[in-house]
Amino acid sequence: MARAARKQTRTSAADRPGPTGQDVAIVGGRIVPVVGEVIENGTVLIKDGKITAVGTKVKVDNDTAVIDAAGKWVLPGFLEAHGHVGVHEEGNGWAGSDTNEMTDPVGARFRALDAINPADEGFRDALSGGVTSVVVKPGSGNPIGGQTVAVKSWGRIVDEMVIKEPCSVKSALGENPKRVYGEKKQTPSTRLGVASVIRDAFRAAQDYVERRDEADRDGKSFTRDSTNETLAAVLAGDLPWDQHTHRADDIATAIRLSEEFGYKLVINHGTEGHLLADVLAEKGIPVIIGPLFTSRSKVELNLRHLRNPGLLAKAGVKIAITTDHPVVPINYLVYQAILSVKEGLDPRTAIEALTINPAQMLGLDERVGSLEVGKDGDVVIWSGDPLEIMSRAEQVLIEGRPVYSYDYERGTGVTADPYAVLRSQAG
Repeated sequence: MARAARKQTRTSAADRPGPTGQDVAIVGGRIVPVVGEVIENGTVLIKDGKITAVGTKVKVDNDTAVIDAAGKWVLPGFLEAHGHVGVHEEGNGWAGSDTNEMTDPVGARFRALDAINPADEGFRDALSGGVTSVVVKPGSGNPIGGQTVAVKSWGRIVDEMVIKEPCSVKSALGENPKRVYGEKKQTPSTRLGVASVIRDAFRAAQDYVERRDEADRDGKSFTRDSTNETLAAVLAGDLPWDQHTHRADDIATAIRLSEEFGYKLVINHGTEGHLLADVLAEKGIPVIIGPLFTSRSKVELNLRHLRNPGLLAKAGVKIAITTDHPVVPINYLVYQAILSVKEGLDPRTAIEALTINPAQMLGLDERVGSLEVGKDGDVVIWSGDPLEIMSRAEQVLIEGRPVYSYDYERGTGVTADPYAVLRSQAG
């Protein structure tokens, strides 16, 4: 069917937000599906919020809204694998800081989900940088910080934004927890203390599982404990262990603990990971590296450099790149990738580090991370190659709903108001 016969719609978030599940065809663009080869002059078809076709010979019905992407680059939305959007709100100081519950070193029962404010400015910034999904994590003040949650970057109620909950469990080694509890003059105030808190928590969880299973076998009542239930899920391999760690010796401790208890380890930050790149590659341990735009504000960051992602990737380590928002603004995620490419990171790997790699690391790849049939219709239309510094995200769709567009006349991005849009649809 000729394109002229279709319903032509130059969609913008400002004038046509539309409902989730509308039929949308993004046509004529340079499609970078991430998984698979680039498709020139291709089409991405989205129905009921899901991608139903990607290619050059896609049938588009007359009643399907069409977005003309000729001359543009079409990619899956980026995934921020380690952020604090919504739990560390920008500009709200103490009132908006819910990142760390620094009153209990074993906080596995704490959930980032319970503290996310969808109205945080960081979510709007995410869209402007082409970031459509965020794994929101507790901070690194505790040896065990709590449960993470993967959410979409747009919505009115966080429960409606969830991709996966819980997604993983956050833990921290090194300077942060030893400083926090050292100032309180309680355990853990040293690296050996931090490791012992984590080790003791897992041993307690192992004992808990044994008692729980015995009670189940005997048909006896059993008092459930949310901390141990969470750690039991880690031990069972159901939840990855997101380990905040910078220094090489702390990375070695993270590996030691993971092998002692057999859980799935994901290194977060990994500033000195390149020093152990061969070990990480051999053991198949992925690294979420960053933030990369910070000063060397503490000893652990002395070897922070934009060449490090490339060194890890060349050694065979699967990497993702993080801003650790708001440490670095989340819309700068792609710029960290760009400058990493300048310092030696392969461009294709750079895109994978923003999309499919973090999705695979954290068990989200059935829904996000690439443009494939069956995945969520989270698509970003770029003015050009996103790894070119002058390119910008011009239109962003989440599950087929246009939620952001860049207004060139006004020189600013326009985000659809989720409270107005979703409230009107609910009514």
